Order: sequence, then C-alpha cells, then structure tokens
Amino acid sequence: MTELPAELLPGTRRALLHQVALAQSEGRAPAVVAGVVRDGQLVWSGARSMIDGHAPTPDVQFRIGSLTKTFVAVLVLRLRDEGLLDLGDPLGRHLPGTPADAATVAQLLAHSAGLAAETPPPWWERTEGALRPELADLLDAESPVKHPAGRRHHYSNPGYALLGALVERLRGEPWGEVLRREVLAPLGMDRTTLLPEHPHAGGFAVHPWADVMLPEPLTDTGLMGPAGQLWSTGADLARWAAFLAAGDDKVLGADSLAEMRRPAVGPEDADWTSAFGLGLQLRRHEGRVLYGHSGSMPGFTAGIWISEADGLAAFALANATSGANTPQLAARLIALTAEHEPRLPEPWRPLPEVDEDLLALTGPWYWGAMPNVLRLRPGRVLELTPLADHGRAARFRPQPDGTWLGLDRYYAGETLRVVRNSDGTVGHLDVGSFVYTREPYGPGGAVPGGVDPQGWRAL
Repeated sequence: MTELPAELLPGTRRALLHQVALAQSEGRAPAVVAGVVRDGQLVWSGARSMIDGHAPTPDVQFRIGSLTKTFVAVLVLRLRDEGLLDLGDPLGRHLPGTPADAATVAQLLAHSAGLAAETPPPWWERTEGALRPELADLLDAESPVKHPAGRRHHYSNPGYALLGALVERLRGEPWGEVLRREVLAPLGMDRTTLLPEHPHAGGFAVHPWADVMLPEPLTDTGLMGPAGQLWSTGADLARWAAFLAAGDDKVLGADSLAEMRRPAVGPEDADWTSAFGLGLQLRRHEGRVLYGHSGSMPGFTAGIWISEADGLAAFALANATSGANTPQLAARLIALTAEHEPRLPEPWRPLPEVDEDLLALTGPWYWGAMPNVLRLRPGRVLELTPLADHGRAARFRPQPDGTWLGLDRYYAGETLRVVRNSDGTVGHLDVGSFVYTREPYGPGGAVPGGVDPQGWRAL
C-alpha cells in the first residue's frame, strides 16, 4: 500500500473543520463531532459546541439511531456464515408466529419484506420499550404488511426488531450480549453500548423559530432496540468504519461485507441516488458511490459512509433531533478529503514469480469476432477485458480444481475453464458455456454450431 502521512495536511484539516463548524452553526445543534478514516486509521477528528472550550472529544457517546442496523446485519450474516440459517429462509422457519413468517431473512435485511415502516402508536422512539413487551406488539395486527414481499424497498424499523429477535432465538441470549461478545469486543469497541455511559451527550430538540432548546427523553426501546438503540463514540465509529471497509475474520470476512453492500432491491428513481443492500445503505454523492448508514433518534442524528474507491470513510454525530444534516456532513468530508489529498495509485511491481502455463494464457482471445484480452494479475487472478468500449469484462479467481470463478460484472459466479486439445495444448476458454478462441471464430472445431467451411470472404 502506498503510504500517506499519518495526519491530514493543514489545509485539509482546516477545510474539514469549516464543514463541521457550518453544520453546527447553520444546523443549530448543541454539538457536532466528526472524523475521517483513511486506510483503516482515524486521521482527523473535529468538533464544535455551543459552549466555548467544551467541544466533545471522540470518546463522548452519542446515540447513533439506525446505524444500529448495520451491527444487527453483521450478527445475521455471521449466523449465515456459520450455517445456522440461509438468507433465503423464511423468518417463520426460525422465529415462527410473527406477521413476517413468509418474509425471507434477506428481505428483512434489505427492507423489502413489505412490512410497515413503524410500530403501532405511541411513537416507539420516544417511549419506553415496556409498552411493547411482545413481538406481536411491534406490528399492527390488522395491516402489518404494506407491500408484497420482495417487490420494492420499504424501510421497516419493526423488521429489524424481528431480526434482533431472530439472533436471540438462534443464539439463546439477548442480542445486545451477542453483539458485545461477537462483534464489539473483538473490534475493541468498548464504548458502544445499549444504554448511555459517562461521558455522553444529552439529546435536545431545537425550536424551529427561536434559539431555545428542549431536552429529549433517553429511552430504552426494548424489543425495538435492534432498530436504533445503540450509543457510540467517534473513536468507536472510526473502528466500525475500518471494519466495514476491510472486514475482520474474527467478526465477518471481506466477502460477506461485500455482499452486504451490493444493492438488493432495484432503485425506484431513474437517476438513482440511494439504494439498500443487506443492512447497508448506498448513496451517490459528488460522483462517488458511498456505503454506510444514516441514523436518528429524538435528540440525535448520525451518519457514517465509506468510499471504497478513495480508501476513505467519515462519520458525523450531532445531539439535536433535526437541523444538522450529519449524513450529508459525513459524505462531504469524504469528498473534501479526496479532493485535497487524492489517493495515490499503488506503484507498479512485477509479479513475485512466473507461472509459464498462466503466462501462455494471456493475450488476445475472441468471443466470436469480438476481440478481448486476458491479463494475469497478482494472486493468479485472470482479468478478461473487451478491447471495444462495450462487452463482458470480468475478473476470475483461481479455484482448487483448476478452474477460475468470476468475481464481478456479467460473469460473477460463473466458471472459467481452460479446455485443452488431445495433445495437452490449450484449445479454447469456456466461460459459462461461452467459447473464447485464439482467432476470430477459429479454430472452427471449438466454435459451437461450427463455422462456414468457406471461411471468411470478401464482397
């Protein structure tokens, strides 16, 4: 990895602090704290407060609202990776008796189960969970389902409460304890808790037409906790961002995290600006695709985003019900950092060793008459690229049986096989039944359907 300074440059730091100051001032928030993570390390944090000299540090807890859902999703993916469930399983197979019995685990993760957005009244975020002691209390008995399952994205807070209950059912203990043991402790996130622990910010509502404040209640939402109960700090969210960017085999591997950030339901706007994966939101901002989540609870807002292309992440926290747009602030911090200090490309280096058989596969290959080139990349990865500005590009990872597995784009999950002639020489490539040959439509014996015996001809 190309090394960059451990800290951001002074000009970058000044620009970032200016954005935080604008968010606090124009958003009329008692306090705002934010930070930037580069290549897994917290390289900048800043804060502004209504009280001079008392800006919160990265160790002060704020309520993070729906960022909680990203933690719950990781717990569910861990269950999947351990073989305790399949994402295609209906919820009722593991947690029977809820209105969402027929919805799959994946649909609940992606908010495509069609469940109601909120619980029956009273407003769950401002009232104690004791008012909803049973799972049956989380959804309206008469109309819990608002849309056919799997057809569209419809955000559902009760859906994540059911996922938390699913974790409890399969683990045999409260979801918060599972989270602490399986995720928070391995990642060193000891300041992320279900209930606030000193030092923590108080939550406030700010009057829309006057500069006065009203304290918001700090509730324990009980069964609705998996939808938005957690408290965390800037320092812990920096660790969470680093994990969401790269994974950690002690918690969840990079492949499963990549699955979480793939869109699970088609966007509804033609020029999509947001989408949802398996517990992670996706957002377009200033020409880049970010993934993470936004969050709010009475008295607090939060945002965390990661830009894979830039190797950057950012978080922002505020202790006001509305006003300071922390998700927008976090996205803006990524854009500013990337603009001031763009990621340096990795130095070119030769491969550590030469594999003559793989080297012989490189070069031009033809799908019919369409030219492509096959390149050998580090780790014995093969990269197939059309020479035209359109076509089916993909990377392939080697498998133990001598084949390659498609990693992305059209051939994701498909198998590339090297088909050899009777004398052992390479005849052609087979990619999901598509044949790639060394000459346009040649040799003819390898081309499905054969080739006109008269061959190529002029007018």
